[in-house]
Amino acid sequence: MTEYENLKRKLREEVLQKIDFSKECSDEEVQEVIAGIILRQKQLDYTTRKQMAKEIFHAVRRLDILEELMEDKSVTEIMVNGPEHIFIERAGRIEPLSEHFESREKLEDVIQQIVAECNRTVNEASPIVDARLRDGSRVHVVLAPVALNGPIVTIRRFPDKPYTMEDLIRMGSLPREVAQWLADLVRARYNIFISGGTGSGKTTFLNALSGYIPEDERIITIEDSAELQLHGIANLVRLEARNAVLKEGSSITIRNLLRASLRMRPDRVIVGEIRGEEAIDMMQALNTGHDGSLSTGHANSAADMLSRMETMVLMGMELPLAAVRMQIASALDLIVHLGRIRDKTRKVLEIAEVMGIKNGNVQIRTLYRFRERGEENGKVLGEWVKENALVHTEKLTAAGLLGTY
Repeated sequence: MTEYENLKRKLREEVLQKIDFSKECSDEEVQEVIAGIILRQKQLDYTTRKQMAKEIFHAVRRLDILEELMEDKSVTEIMVNGPEHIFIERAGRIEPLSEHFESREKLEDVIQQIVAECNRTVNEASPIVDARLRDGSRVHVVLAPVALNGPIVTIRRFPDKPYTMEDLIRMGSLPREVAQWLADLVRARYNIFISGGTGSGKTTFLNALSGYIPEDERIITIEDSAELQLHGIANLVRLEARNAVLKEGSSITIRNLLRASLRMRPDRVIVGEIRGEEAIDMMQALNTGHDGSLSTGHANSAADMLSRMETMVLMGMELPLAAVRMQIASALDLIVHLGRIRDKTRKVLEIAEVMGIKNGNVQIRTLYRFRERGEENGKVLGEWVKENALVHTEKLTAAGLLGTY
């Protein structure tokens, strides 16, 4: 530990001794105590005193060294692998930090502060939890005995202003022609499922796509941890799953919320991510008059998403495989598959139409595909190729949006 860190720890302990914890102290009062102690450190120059005062305040009232990372808008992901190893992601690239928590206990204190604000709990008996920060950032925590190298914290940052489809077009995630076509499909109430790997931008794309939902509709969003930022919709209901916090408390799952949402007269249901047995309830919702609904799921391709969907439906209900495939084929209209390619950019890689059942299997047909055509200065070059035209145009016709499709 450096001389600076030793002094900071000593001064922080002095601050804690001076704060009266028997009453509620405001941030201003804590800052006054810190300022009074820091001013006595004549051996430090003004810049160092100011920085130390800020770090001590963050340690006492905020998220310690994570606080400055949260203030840095360029940081999109924070990965804490125990108290001594912290990594961040900027512009799609991961880099290590030289800073670290002074002890395992301090990191655990920060974790408890985070989960307490979400009315959640994490401990050795229940060592895994999802939570979120005040700014909407998603937090995943894993503690001992599951985590062997110390408490693990992963924080996914989201922009203050959610990306619109115009932003994604400008960033090269998809061409304008495809975005406008997808906009019409959303307005025409096609059921669209967004697939992709971790960090491929599924939630971001779902947010952007939701921007095309007519403002006069009633929308219900269902999430494990609230991340979606839908704007411009007055009749919006946001639901979030809950883990059991106390012995007498009960958990409320995505599946519970999906069933409840169908009694709330939704025009569309948007599920942040389908991960398990709730898939059967989502398929049934899509097959019972809730056209235009959207969701996301983890998969390596559009075809792989169908296979995973079959598995997840069977987790929720014992059905013949033929019946499961019929449910999926009837429920889904389109799969949009996203990916992060080697230059760290996120792109729409494939858009596939669900065609129905043939020879006992769900059939899909690729409509658009991103094809690479080289690399220049580390940037992957390519274009979106239209391979086939949309076959099922009935909803576009009913919405008066058929146009040239």
